[in-house]
This record gives sequence, structure tokens and C-alpha cells, in this order.
Amino acid sequence: MSILISFIILGIVQGFMEAIPVSSSGHLLIAEHLIDLNLTSVQLETLAVITNLGSLIAVIILFRKDIISLIHDFFAYFKTGDKKYQANTKYCLWLIVATIPAGITGLIVTKLGLFDFLEKNVKFIGLMLLVTSLFLFIIKDFKGYKNKEKITFLDALIIGLFQMVALIPGISRSGSTIVGSMFRNLDRETSFDFSFLLFIPISIATSLLGIKDLISLKLSTTMLMYYGLAMIIACVVTYFSMKLFKKIMINGKLIYFVIYCLIVGISVVLFL
Repeated sequence: MSILISFIILGIVQGFMEAIPVSSSGHLLIAEHLIDLNLTSVQLETLAVITNLGSLIAVIILFRKDIISLIHDFFAYFKTGDKKYQANTKYCLWLIVATIPAGITGLIVTKLGLFDFLEKNVKFIGLMLLVTSLFLFIIKDFKGYKNKEKITFLDALIIGLFQMVALIPGISRSGSTIVGSMFRNLDRETSFDFSFLLFIPISIATSLLGIKDLISLKLSTTMLMYYGLAMIIACVVTYFSMKLFKKIMINGKLIYFVIYCLIVGISVVLFL
């Protein structure tokens, strides 16, 4: 398979899987095992980061109004003290609190290479998909009652701890934070929004490191175009798959992902 086709396929996989609770990184590894991608390990690692950047851009586009409002109100509150900005300021603080556990743990894990031996173990990825299926099954009928104004410090901290679990290869980041949110009785729409806004700070850090690595590779113009194409594809696919996932989640149809993770997890463990 040509490198261009491989980049297109992985851009689609990353884009679609990033927006749903099934582990995009795990599916990239599964795709690598199923298809002769003809890519080096460096190309695969860099591509994962660059397509993640595409997904980040899609999330920012979808939440652009919320992001602008949150940033404006956060700084306006500390400047004026006006209580009309207090709700969004607290929400920003809870996003920061929820980011800290995975941020600190991620630095430690990366520095020590704690999960390096698992990242290429496709059967372990299959097992983690089964774990994801179990947790999604447990919360599939939860409705919750808390909107963004009712989120507490403890809610944010626990959701952050759930995001920390997603550092384990094969565990979905969006899946783990949505499970954490719904365990804390956030309603479905609030769980969705908090989960994907929480994706932004972690993804920005990852993307900056990835761009730095990409520059150091001194790639040809052709390869840079391939990476750019994969990023654009991931962005477009993430945008539409997120809109689809939000409808599915708000309608209480997480059972689709329970079944999907169960079938794929079993198949991977038994046959790959």
C-alpha cells in the first residue's frame, strides 16, 4: 500500500474514532495490524500526533462560541469582579482542575516510559476495549441532573482522575471522561461538553510536542503534504462524527458503543 493511501486511511480512523468512546489510538494500532500500511514507527507516531491536531481543530471549531465566552468571562471576572461572569469562571477553574491529574501523570508516564511495552500489544488493546465496553454498559442509562452551573470541585477532580485512566493504551479518553461525568450525575449534554472541552488543553500540549518532532524530522515537501492531508481529513471526519455522537449520546443510545467495543475487543483478543 502506498504511503499516501496509508495516511488517508489513518486520518479517517483517527478522525472518526477520536469523537466516539472507543479509543482512537487503539484503533490506529489495530489498523496497523490489519493493513500493510508501509509506514515506519516514527511515521506512525508522528502521524498519530498530527491527526490528533486535526481532531483538536475540529473540537475548537465546534465549541468556538463556548470557548470565546469562557475565556472572556474568566478574565472579565478577575478584572471587574462582576458576578455575572462567575458561573463561566468557575467552569474554567473546574476544567483546569480536571486537567491536572492527567497532565501531571502524563508527564511522568512519558518520562519513565511506563506503558511503552503495552503500546504495541494489540491483544492488550482488545482487553481495554472490553473494559471500556463494561464501563459504558454500567452508565448507558444514566441521565444525570447536573448542568454546568452545578459542577463542583469534587466532580471536576474525579472526572480528571477518570481522564488519567485513559493514559493506559486502549482506554478511550472521551469514553473515560464521559463515564466519570455521568458517574458524578452530570446530565448527558453537560457530560459531552465537559469531556470535549477537557480534550483541548491536553491535546494542545501533545500537538505542540508533535509539531516540534515533525520539524526535527526535516521532511520532504511531499511528506509534509501527506501529513497535512491526513490532518485535514482527521479534522473534517472528527467534526461530523462528533455531531453524530452528541445526538446518539443525548438520545441515550450508548448501547451502540457497548456492543461495538465488546465485538471488536473479543475479535482482537481472539484473532489478532
